[in-house]
Amino acid sequence: MKAIYGSILLAGILMAFSIPQQKERVIFFGDSITQAGVKPGGYITVLQDLLKAKGLGDKYELVGAGIGGNKVYDLYLRLENDVLAQNPGTVVIWVGVNDVWHKRSFGTGTDPDKFEKFYTAIIKKLQARNIKVIICTPAVIGEKTDFSNEQDGDLNKYSTIIRTIAASNNTGLVDLRKAFLDYNLINNKDNKESGILTTDRVHLNDKGNQFVAAQMLQAIVK
Repeated sequence: MKAIYGSILLAGILMAFSIPQQKERVIFFGDSITQAGVKPGGYITVLQDLLKAKGLGDKYELVGAGIGGNKVYDLYLRLENDVLAQNPGTVVIWVGVNDVWHKRSFGTGTDPDKFEKFYTAIIKKLQARNIKVIICTPAVIGEKTDFSNEQDGDLNKYSTIIRTIAASNNTGLVDLRKAFLDYNLINNKDNKESGILTTDRVHLNDKGNQFVAAQMLQAIVK
């Protein structure tokens, strides 16, 4: 009887080890920067390589859900289909550049109070499903370090809103605004508009993709 019991126990242990561990699905929810993030050399692709290098490639499934031109309201509208329906374990939200940028470009940005309300509503819906939420401040619209970029003031304001939202809702925070500013202060001695971490003042170049991937890695792997 003991031998039979031992065989059953051993079989159960072997079966447990043979069942593939389910990966944690991490969805990156955002605009054109995230849309490009899944391309070769994009920050999501680079992040997957970093995870593999750490022996964590089998632990995470990274999914991009970025659409060019999206603002926080757009994310709210497509939350159900593009995020919740995919049953993620973690959602990384990176939005805000267009909410600021489009004010100047198209007159269709997002007022601060509405930005905060829609952002908070997204987080509440995610947390109601027990999904881990990590939110990011918008990085740059121009890389000059003397605060002469036209929209620095608004970017700082919206970044402060996001930091407050993170603290109020107990989410993770990737403070890309601060990280980019700190990096440029050291590496942009000629006060260039772009070419340090971006191609066009907003979208990431190769160095920018690597930089963002490293920031995301710290937030996802604890």
